[in-house]
Amino acid sequence: MRRSDALSALGIVGECNAMSSSSEALDLHRRYAGKMQTMPKCPISGPADFAVWYTPGVAEPCRAIQRSPEAAYDLTNKGNLVAVVSDGSRVLGLGDIGPVAGLPVMEGKCLLFKYLGGVDAVALCLATRTAEELVQAVTWLAPSFGAINLEDIAQPKCFRVLDSLRTGLDIPIWHDDQQGTATVVLAGLINALRLTGRDFQNVRIAMVGFGAANVATYRLLIAYGLAPQQIVACDSKGLLHKDRRDIEEVQTSYPMKWEACSRSTTNGRTGGIDEALRGADVCLAFSKPGPAIIQPEWIKGMSKRAIVFACANPVPEIWPDAALAAGAEIVATGRSDFANQVNNSLIFPGMFRGILDVRASAITDRMAIAAAHALAVSAGAIIPH
Repeated sequence: MRRSDALSALGIVGECNAMSSSSEALDLHRRYAGKMQTMPKCPISGPADFAVWYTPGVAEPCRAIQRSPEAAYDLTNKGNLVAVVSDGSRVLGLGDIGPVAGLPVMEGKCLLFKYLGGVDAVALCLATRTAEELVQAVTWLAPSFGAINLEDIAQPKCFRVLDSLRTGLDIPIWHDDQQGTATVVLAGLINALRLTGRDFQNVRIAMVGFGAANVATYRLLIAYGLAPQQIVACDSKGLLHKDRRDIEEVQTSYPMKWEACSRSTTNGRTGGIDEALRGADVCLAFSKPGPAIIQPEWIKGMSKRAIVFACANPVPEIWPDAALAAGAEIVATGRSDFANQVNNSLIFPGMFRGILDVRASAITDRMAIAAAHALAVSAGAIIPH
């Protein structure tokens, strides 16, 4: 079979696999009525044990925690318990489907927490539409948990919720669609640049879409040492630049997006995704499900040995076979059924395992960068310093 035929077949297989896996997923979710349950971890040999684990024995650990709140980490499951909080306003590639319909995704996060990190997690889908109510609800819930994982919250609400909770609470707050995705992108980029003979100081990056994922990626790349001038971004209306009055007018709600406009060096260029990709070394796409959001001819306009991260879920902005046929050397997606997955599921179980073990009070950029390096090392492409 010719390479082009094989690549075309891969695209067809990908679409067929997506359809068949969807049917299987629905059947299995119905069979098991979801995927999580609660079980005790202490031994119970008979009714007498209830006197130890409940009344009257439970009074003593309560008194100990009242005297010293930190004792909760030793005497309860707080130190290994995470709340997965969502309002269902931006779920995967499904959009605003609401808190009840978002439950399967949040349960899935809990499954990965437990299976991959040994972390207990609870899905909490909240019936609210405002950032203020989300912040208040999480603040009320916080004493029961060692950390909070925010998930699938629409922008710009997600930015306000994250910033407010990180300021107001003394436990780690993590928005997986922001910090999780950005950390995995950095890890993948570290290895992709090494494999294609590039370095961070000279690379030119095009960002396709500038929602929660790419906003956080932009922030983390700048924290990592990239100059803003190395990055060109575009949203659904075109390139971000200092003359985008539509963004300037809403800069209070989208401060990082306006900052990207202000610091951009498009040199008078206008246009959309095609113009953003022209001559770029790297494409970081987190826009909307494809597969025709990015055209093959735009990949051809990138530099040689191009790196393409097409990470929209459940369907990438361009199928990997089409990007490879157009000349990309490394192609990643957010899906687990293609090679080179770039998805926050690769980082959050280990990240939370670490922060809970050390009883961290926050997750900083330095911690995210350290985690990205650890993930890159585990993929085997670089040697740790």
